[in-house]
Amino acid sequence: MRHRSLAGWQVVRNLPGVRAVGAMAVAGALCLPGAAFAQTLNVALAADIRSTDPGVNRDDMTDAVVLHVVEGLVGYRENGTVAPLLAESVDVSKDGMTYTFKLRRDVHFHNGAALTSADVLWSWQRYTNPKTGWACLDEFDGRKGLKVTKVSAPDPYTVVMQLNRPASLFLDTLARTYCGMTAVINKASLKPDGTWDKPIGTGPFKLTEWKRGEYVMMNAYAGYKSPPGTRPDGYVGAKAPLVDAVKFAIVPDTASAKAGLQSGALSVARVAPSDVVELQADKRLKIIVGQLASKNALLIQTRDPVVGNQKLRQAIAASLDIPQIAEAISEGHGGPNSSAVPTTSSYYDATQKKSYTYDPALAKRLLKEAGYKGQKVVIFANKRVNVPSYTIAVIAQAMMQAVGINAVIEVLEWTTQLDRYYSGAYQISSFSYSSRIDPALSYEQFSGDKTKQPQKVWDDPRALALIDQSREEADPVKRQAMFDQLHTMMLDQVPLILLSNGVEPWAVGRRVEGFAAWEGKPRLWQTRLAK
Repeated sequence: MRHRSLAGWQVVRNLPGVRAVGAMAVAGALCLPGAAFAQTLNVALAADIRSTDPGVNRDDMTDAVVLHVVEGLVGYRENGTVAPLLAESVDVSKDGMTYTFKLRRDVHFHNGAALTSADVLWSWQRYTNPKTGWACLDEFDGRKGLKVTKVSAPDPYTVVMQLNRPASLFLDTLARTYCGMTAVINKASLKPDGTWDKPIGTGPFKLTEWKRGEYVMMNAYAGYKSPPGTRPDGYVGAKAPLVDAVKFAIVPDTASAKAGLQSGALSVARVAPSDVVELQADKRLKIIVGQLASKNALLIQTRDPVVGNQKLRQAIAASLDIPQIAEAISEGHGGPNSSAVPTTSSYYDATQKKSYTYDPALAKRLLKEAGYKGQKVVIFANKRVNVPSYTIAVIAQAMMQAVGINAVIEVLEWTTQLDRYYSGAYQISSFSYSSRIDPALSYEQFSGDKTKQPQKVWDDPRALALIDQSREEADPVKRQAMFDQLHTMMLDQVPLILLSNGVEPWAVGRRVEGFAAWEGKPRLWQTRLAK
């Protein structure tokens, strides 16, 4: 056996039937049973959760809450690598097909039961039962190539998982938040009839109440033992609960969330970038801005008669001042990134920092070489408030027009733009991709066979082969070389123009200490309220 040492920042809604808005409505939402604790963090959620079952009937809001209650064998670090969580170590066989997890011996569930390998086996069997509806079942049952062929427990603190082939993303997939971190839960999470009740997990907080449409209440778990680490690191490291309770209140509109923050009814809320300047001037609040792995981009249809010309695509890239665009869409809080590798990743090296050079003269020369005759180039955009699609389109249009490209904007409803995206029926689309931590998964978002998946923008066979290899290769040095080669190819072929990663501004009360958020989710362990 070979041992590979494996040794993230974030929620109040108006109540149904309540028409009042602003601070009074938020305060009313928080003055509900269960809120009177010595120290309670009141955190705004923009929408209610869908369930409390990890990785089942979930969305991003659901994950943000549930991952305070449950934990898996491994978890993500902030740099995108994976580390042990409920496991104390992970051994990988030389052929990359057998993973041996040694469990920590200091872990207890919220009902006091000690964690053993039997709990891991039971949880895995439940997840892999199709009736459970686990979001990530197809990642492990062979439908996507990888299959977990056997899971065994040689002793109470050892779990062995065997795969049908080497897979460098196996641990990453176990750790994914939309998989519920493949959380290990206690059997008492189910009712006597076998239906779901509530998560009895191992996390720093335990779920105490969910009042649909209003709030979710969690209490600190007094018996919690942090994994190794002196500070929080994504979903691993120091994770102690330092407040008595956390109340996620449902606040769907940003105006009410802002009013709640300013009145003190809310401790923590995500805010719009456009509100940051105003809130920074409020001495009662602190602003924390972090980077996401989401990607803002201009997608280009390489099979289009006009923009299918590579030199024309290169001209478009040269016409864009990408740092200026990145600054504008983030209200000055984010920088440019033309790589599929997020800036926070351990794979973000000097090669990944390379981008297109803003050069209007070069753009005009490339237009001539492309034989461009002034044909119209349409940019699709939408006006959703949570993405910079329209702003990007407006700035890009002006820059493209400045070098002689006949760029026009067509504003679509989001559902219509999404339909065009999936059918590939566009020339340029101002689009944002959700976060993918591992670079291979990030590349897969936009790369693939267009004949089978018209939404893919990059279908170079050499690129697709490299992406496939990066999914199986475990050596970080070899994977880095693959990602560097992919980035160099992408900059040359311009199947899309990546502009920046997303940013996430949060506002917290001055009493809040230690708060951070990671990948759009609040991280409320190691967070306290100063007296």
